[in-house]
Amino acid sequence: MMAVFEKCERLRHIGHLDIQRAMQRALRRSGLPVSYSKGYNPHILVTFASALSTGASGRRELMDVTLEEPVTPEAFLEAMNRALPPDMQLQSARVLEDRHPALMAMVAAADYTIRVMDGAAAEAFRTCLPGFLRQETIMALRKTKSGEKACDIRPLLHELTMEGDSLHAVMTLTEQESCKPDMLVKALSAHCGVEVPRVMVVRNALLGRNEMGALVPLETL
Repeated sequence: MMAVFEKCERLRHIGHLDIQRAMQRALRRSGLPVSYSKGYNPHILVTFASALSTGASGRRELMDVTLEEPVTPEAFLEAMNRALPPDMQLQSARVLEDRHPALMAMVAAADYTIRVMDGAAAEAFRTCLPGFLRQETIMALRKTKSGEKACDIRPLLHELTMEGDSLHAVMTLTEQESCKPDMLVKALSAHCGVEVPRVMVVRNALLGRNEMGALVPLETL
């Protein structure tokens, strides 16, 4: 069963491991016929399409739950939303065929709203954004296990606009390469010559590619 859930703003400082544990507890409380792994320490078979960074909220996060018996999407939603807190409710669910690819492998990009909490920085971003996007190369620092590594994020920016105090960005998000909101904000701040401002990040959707190669919401594939 694939389910779309929300991590509301009040939970933005809750880390991914805590979200996993909360969802597993809700699955146990729900009474649904969930499947467990084999072995000495069995656990519920649930996977998440992509970990959401601590400090960010998510409007359409995705998970895949393996069930022992068939359950209708309506019954799954009702049982889970009774067991989940108000700020982490499921929005939709649908049955996946066994041969459906793993959600994690299908993620190609993510859609973000990045609200700039400093008025002067927001004004500088609006002014500098056209020149920022005209650059053929945009260098940013990516955190790796061995430290920070410089990389070109320009090919990873599929869309970047600004309205009011908020950036709207569609950026590559795969296991091989990704551009995260903090990388973008630091690179844009450096280009504009301003201190890196505090921001509020919302991941609006996870995206995958359809048969035509277009980026579409992952839950529709």
